[in-house]
Formats: sequence, C-alpha cells, structure tokens
Amino acid sequence: MKQIIKHFTDDDLYKLSMCCAVIDNYPRAQVKYEFVDRNNTVYPAGFADDVMEQVKMLEDVTITDEEIEFMKRKCYYIPHFFYTYLKGFRYNSKWVKCSQDAEGHLHISFEGNWCDTILLEVKVLAIISELFYIRTGQDKQLDYEAYYKKTYDKAAKLLGAGCIFSDFGTRRRASFEAEDTVVRALKDCANSQQWPGRLVGTSNVYLAMKYDLTPVGTMAHEFVCAIAAMYGPQMANYLAMSAWRNTFKGALGTFLYDSFGWDNFTLNFSEDFANLFKGLRVDSGDNKEQMHLIVDKYKSLGIDPSTKQVIFSNALNTDRAVELNAYAKQFVQPSFGIGTHFTNDFDGIKPMNIVIKLLAAKITENWPFYNETCKLSEDKGKHTGKPEVIKRFMEALHFVE
Repeated sequence: MKQIIKHFTDDDLYKLSMCCAVIDNYPRAQVKYEFVDRNNTVYPAGFADDVMEQVKMLEDVTITDEEIEFMKRKCYYIPHFFYTYLKGFRYNSKWVKCSQDAEGHLHISFEGNWCDTILLEVKVLAIISELFYIRTGQDKQLDYEAYYKKTYDKAAKLLGAGCIFSDFGTRRRASFEAEDTVVRALKDCANSQQWPGRLVGTSNVYLAMKYDLTPVGTMAHEFVCAIAAMYGPQMANYLAMSAWRNTFKGALGTFLYDSFGWDNFTLNFSEDFANLFKGLRVDSGDNKEQMHLIVDKYKSLGIDPSTKQVIFSNALNTDRAVELNAYAKQFVQPSFGIGTHFTNDFDGIKPMNIVIKLLAAKITENWPFYNETCKLSEDKGKHTGKPEVIKRFMEALHFVE
C-alpha cells in the first residue's frame, strides 16, 4: 500500500498553532477524540486495517530542517521552544483505535496527551478520504489536468470579484495530488495579472512551503471545547482567548467564536479582547446574520467594525463567496477560507462528510476521570457530542435554538 502522508507539515497550520498553545498553557491535559461520519458511509471490508496501516506509517514521518526553517521564516509568531518539541515528536499508533462494525461503518478514537494527539486529526481525516477513493476505485476518475483548469477558473472568478481567500481543504481532500493541484492553480492564477482580490495562502503548511505561499490558520473548536470540559462552558471562550493571548501576544488574532453559540461568546467578548483580536471567524449559522451580530457587538463597544476582519468558512463555494463578499465589504473586512469546494469537487465524486471531534478532557494524567464536552452549533440540529452532554451544556448556558 502506498503511503498517503509523507511529510510532517502535510497538515493544517491551526493544528500546529493549537499544539503550541496547548503545550504553553495545558501541558499535562489528556483528551479523547472520536470519528464521526455524517453520511453514515459503509466502508469496504478491511478498511479499518488499512487505516491503521497508514497510521503506523506515520511513526516514520518526522519534521525536517527545511520545514522548520520555513516555519520560522513564515510563522514568526510561534515561540522557538515549539520547534524543539517538534524535532523530538514521534507519532504512536497506540494512541489510535480503529475498527469496523458488521455493517461496515468505521469507528475510530484517539486518546492521550492533548499536545500529542492533537496532531492526528487532519492527517487521519486526509488518510480516510484518499484511502476511500482508492479502495472503491474512484481514484481512477480523478482527472487532475481538468481539475487544474477548473480551479484556475474558480480563482479567476474570486480574484476578479475582489475576494480575499485561502485554501482550507486538507481534511477532506480527494487526495494529496488534488490539493497540490489546487494550490498550484490558485497561485498561477493569482500571479497571472493584477487582480482586485488576493490569494492569502493555504492552510497546508507543506504546500505553502512547496509553492512559497503563506500558511494560514489559527484555531479550531477543539481548543475551546477542551477548555470547557476541564473548567466548564460558561467561561470557556474567555479562558481560550486568555490562553491564546498568553502564547501568541496578539498574533494569530482571529478567534473562532461559535463553539457554544453567539450569546455565550458575546458575554465573554469584552472591549480588551475586541481590540486585541483582529477579527472573528464565522463557521456556522447564516453568514449574513452572524456578521450583523458581530457588527453590532463592535459598535456597542465603540469599535468601528469596518476596521475588523471577518473570515467566513461555513460551507462556501465560489458563487457564495463572491455574493457574500459584495455584501459584507460594506460593513467589515471580509475574507474566505474555502475547503472541500477547492479540494474535492471532481465530477462524479461525492465528497466525504467526516470529522473528528474532541469528546472529553481532563486537566492532568492524575485525574481519575474525564469530563465530556460537546459543540453547540449555530446550525440547528448540527450539535456534536453525546445527546445527554449537549442537553447539559445547553441548560448550563441557557442556549436557545
């Protein structure tokens, strides 16, 4: 079997930045994750064994001096102690359990030190997605030459409309070659002429290095959700923002606010944080409605919302981004993180709808029990976690759908 993940930084920047913040603030925290397939896919027989073989291959994937030098140059905000950690980091397949049930559904869990297991999620999702197309023979349908042109045309439309955007597509890409093709096409188009819009970069650190682009990304919901498990959801956003400030000193200043809904977040988003963070990321709910909540909050704090960035990353495609950009730029500085639409939009191929979510956490290895957590989405019915945990968090936060 071919090895799918060959490079340590073939990963999203936000996993590395969160890993750094975890080491700095919660170095002994322990966590559990679980895999969720929202399409309830039936996988080919033996698929779980193939996944574990790929995870075992990760044990030989280590960071190179070239990758470290690139990150030091481009990611100036990352403290240098983190590179010492990465030099000694080794994946361990014992952190991962993977099986299939009688119907062929896939069950995967991770458990271990948060600062170790945090670097599994994106790589394992990318493995599952690419491996599924290989095992089902759909990889033979992937026409990369046609896909380059398709992506180039998407980029031209976005750039021509004045959109500022990045590739966010590592997790559910059709293959490594698919994302490589995407990033190459995006860069070629961006460099072909002067455009009103701008390609910021890619979330994939290795491809940013390969194509001399900026790696982009800050955090995921798991950072806030783990803190909520350890300390409770009411002040989880406040503690997360404080920890982020402690590590990055105002850099990486886009906060993902919707782990427990807008109403909870706005209680924690005081003027000092509003001034510190450059902007917020919208990842669930109606994009325009969420933006107006953000605008009103900034105004209530005496801050001009037109000076603040709002990054939209909720199920975007080219047309939605162009339409939203034309509207949002009247109020804020909009930009867009586009994922599956960039890296898994082949004709005749159905993108996977898979995630790995943090299930529980404990403050140190000495605690005899974990505390479970969940995510409360602004999209109705898309909460993630056990029903009883979701109910408990909703009651604690007076969460109203």
